Amino acid sequence: MIRFLTAPDLSRFPVLARSMFLDRTLQFRDRMGWPVRVDADGGERDEYDACSPIYVLWETPDGRHGGSLRLLATTGRVMVNEVFADLLPDGQISDPAIWECTRFCLAPGADGRVAAALMQAGGEIMRQNGVDHFIGVFDAPMVRVYSRLGSSPRILGRNGTGRGAIGVGLWAYDKAARAALEARSGIDGAQMTAWFLQSSLSRRRGFAAG
Repeated sequence: MIRFLTAPDLSRFPVLARSMFLDRTLQFRDRMGWPVRVDADGGERDEYDACSPIYVLWETPDGRHGGSLRLLATTGRVMVNEVFADLLPDGQISDPAIWECTRFCLAPGADGRVAAALMQAGGEIMRQNGVDHFIGVFDAPMVRVYSRLGSSPRILGRNGTGRGAIGVGLWAYDKAARAALEARSGIDGAQMTAWFLQSSLSRRRGFAAG
C-alpha cells in the first residue's frame, strides 16, 4: 500500500523508514555511484530530509520499503534551486503551486507498477493540495521510463549529451496522466484517495511541504 507521511510521521513506522534510507544507499551510492552521505546506520540522508518534506512510500506486506519519493515546496529550500540552478534557464523557481520531487527510489526487485503507483500518489497530493506541477531533475535514461509510465515531463533545461545528460522538467497531473498511471499501477483512483484520507496530511488541507 501507499503511505503518505510527513517527516515526524516516520517515527511511527520505524521499519518502513529505516528500510527506505537503506534502499536509498543501495540505489544512489552503490548502483548509481553518487557521492551521497551515509549515516552510521547505513542509511542515505541529506540536508533536505531536515526540511520537513512529505514522503510518499510503497509499503510491502512485511512493512518494508518498496519504493519512495520526497516532496518539498519550492517556496523553501530545494535542490533544484541550490544544487541544479544551472539547469534553470529562467532563474530559480519559487511558487507555492510548484513542489519539488526528489529521491525517487525503488527497492531491489520492485517493478514498474511500484514506480507508477508512486507517481500516481504524487498526483493525488497535487489534487488534494492545489499543486499545479512537480519539478524534478533526472538523467537521460529516465526519459524512457517516464514515457512508458505515461507521465512525461516538460523539459525546462538540460546539460550534457547522451546517457550522461541531466535535465530538469515539470510534471502536470491531468486526466490522461492519471488514467495512464492507474492502468500501469493497477490501483484505482478511489483507493489512492482512500489511502491519502487515512494519512495525517488529510487533516492538514492546504499543507505546504517545507
